[in-house]
Amino acid sequence: MTLPLARPALLLSNGTAEDLIGARLLAQLDGEARVLPLVGAGRAYAGLPGVTRLGSALDLPSGGFPFGSLGNLRADLRAGLVGASLGQWRAARRAARVAGAVVVVGDAYALMVGTLAAREAGLPLIHVQPLLSAHYLEGLDLRGALREANALGANLPMPYELRLARGAHAVFVRDAATARYYRERGVRARWAGSFAMDVLPPIERDLSPLTGGRPVLALLPGSRGDHRESLPLMLRAAARLSSVAALVAWPHGWDEVTLPGGWTLDAEGDTAFAQGEGTRVALLRGAFGAVARAADVAVGTAGTANEQLAGLGVPVVAFPTHGPQYTPGFARRQGRLLGEALSVVGADPEAVAEEVKALLTDGGRRTRASLAGLSRVGPAGALPVIAAELRALLANSSPQRP
Repeated sequence: MTLPLARPALLLSNGTAEDLIGARLLAQLDGEARVLPLVGAGRAYAGLPGVTRLGSALDLPSGGFPFGSLGNLRADLRAGLVGASLGQWRAARRAARVAGAVVVVGDAYALMVGTLAAREAGLPLIHVQPLLSAHYLEGLDLRGALREANALGANLPMPYELRLARGAHAVFVRDAATARYYRERGVRARWAGSFAMDVLPPIERDLSPLTGGRPVLALLPGSRGDHRESLPLMLRAAARLSSVAALVAWPHGWDEVTLPGGWTLDAEGDTAFAQGEGTRVALLRGAFGAVARAADVAVGTAGTANEQLAGLGVPVVAFPTHGPQYTPGFARRQGRLLGEALSVVGADPEAVAEEVKALLTDGGRRTRASLAGLSRVGPAGALPVIAAELRALLANSSPQRP
């Protein structure tokens, strides 16, 4: 006679990086799970054994940043944000009725959806909060806070989020400083390692034929729509850096490549070459882990990717875009998060190139940047701890009916 299985986990996530964290967590769980991605198509969950995707894809024009600007919010509302969100709330409540525990990977909104579903079903909840950091508050005076009023809830947990978090079985945060901040406010928060480093891919391929022993400049346009603006500028900056091998970690299709005027693209398989201004730059798909580990310096308009490079000890140069993600406010916030590991310059190819040169030639500054990234991001190791916690909760849940 076969014993009935424990109830599956219900996991909610709301963002590209959050989906990656959720998928890596479920891969370590080795059991059945239901996933509800609240933003985007949830591609990270595709192909995971025992994992069933719930709800319909919510592809927002803002890429999941409705409050990044008024324009983002308007576009998302026109795209059906309210109706789709209500549908997701209903899907979460239905799924919780047959689950053994709820896991939320994301921000206050995702925590709200997960909390309501868990409370109604009488389930324990684990919150994985990969977004907030106490480092965002460093040097943030009243004037700075007012300038970033639309990101207030992203700079620090709001009272309602703390109240929801106090009701969770466990809360895992991204760094030790944030764990202290939460615990001082009555939340059972823990730091077990860096989520960003947990989801860093292994080395996928040998890049030495492309680098020729030269210093490597990693170009990280990011997974959001900012790449349409940032990639051309990065390529023009690379054209001013003839002594380095510039490699683009490209997460999109080749049809989405935006080139500077006069440049051409030759693509075959997972490699393409952008040529212009006397420069040839390789764009690589499915090779982020290899590019990240080969890099001496990076230029990025990305969230998690910038943090991962900093976590490897690689100095990162950034510049603001018109969005949807890497706006001037986002750049300032990431600068406070990463400290000397991140240099934010103007959106100008010459300024970017000069900053890269400075980091390559000033050993003291490069060392300080490297140490800042290693200490602020921290090592991997959180997801095995969270998986063990979740496994214990599910083992104690009521079995499914046969």
